[in-house]
Amino acid sequence: MQNPIAGVSKKSSTPDKEPPLILVVDDDRFMRDLLRQVMEKEGYRVAEAENGLQGLEAYIRLHPDMVLIDAIMPVMDGFTCCTRLQAMFEDDSSGDYDFASHTPILMITSLEDSKSVDHAFEVGAVDFVTKPIHWAVLRQRVRRLLEQAQLYRQLQAANEELQRLAFLDGLTRVANRRGFDQALEHEWRRLIRESVAAKNTGTDTHFVQNPSSLSLILCDVDFFKRYNDSCGHLAGDECLQEVAEALTRSVQRPGDLVARYGGEEFAILLPNTDAAGAVSVAQKIRTEIRNLQIPHPTSSVSEFITVSLGVTATIPCPSTVPSELISIADKALYQAKESGRDRLILKIFILPK
Repeated sequence: MQNPIAGVSKKSSTPDKEPPLILVVDDDRFMRDLLRQVMEKEGYRVAEAENGLQGLEAYIRLHPDMVLIDAIMPVMDGFTCCTRLQAMFEDDSSGDYDFASHTPILMITSLEDSKSVDHAFEVGAVDFVTKPIHWAVLRQRVRRLLEQAQLYRQLQAANEELQRLAFLDGLTRVANRRGFDQALEHEWRRLIRESVAAKNTGTDTHFVQNPSSLSLILCDVDFFKRYNDSCGHLAGDECLQEVAEALTRSVQRPGDLVARYGGEEFAILLPNTDAAGAVSVAQKIRTEIRNLQIPHPTSSVSEFITVSLGVTATIPCPSTVPSELISIADKALYQAKESGRDRLILKIFILPK
């Protein structure tokens, strides 16, 4: 899962300054030439394929804005091609081909019986025209479907932005507690599947060196209340913003998540990271915070802002729950603060037998 605040909107593969790209799939060369001429006259770009198999390959390669596909073709007909496309995108969990969900497919067919028409819609076509083609009708339907697809993309982008903002902390611009909770739950379930698969294949190892490990760092700004009292709340807000930026610089991978856990406390979620890797990230965090050199006139441990960190790691399994990981990290953080602050403590998450 990507960070909840780092979602990428799936926009059209074609930049706004370029005309829409229409993929024409038809085994009849004469018909392809006619369709190309009509579509190019309307200002669209056109790509061609001779059958459903070539159309499938071109669809994946080109990410067209629309597909005009013949129903009856050799090698692979239009119905089968549409079915394969729909299955591909339903099975894809990465989201790489999300453009299919809003790429209209218009089927061109000489079949007018209700069964064939129903079949066209069942396999994913959003509209159809019959042969011989009424060119004025085709032009209007293409224009309407492209406009609907563009509106869909705009709505999807707006919804994704609203979702991103719902998981964003307004002050620090990192994930908020809600975003952290969702990411933790998602990664927990995902890594359970990984660790179970590793056990079934006999490749699982101790969690300290296991790629299915999930690590968590809880980070607390030392004596922050004193800082607020002595420097003012505006300075306190600026301090938290700088700390959040330093934490973000300390993580490298897209799956790593920095979140404001509450007040002056932050959480750093590190999927597929073992205990040694988490300690390395925690040490980098201390260095980044130290390099900020934010003066702290009332700190008992340093003249500058420092942080205390609680670190833990585990291999998620069905007999454990995410709250246990938080509890262990919180105990480690408490120990770091009780031991004098400005340090990190690693506590081992002992898995149940």
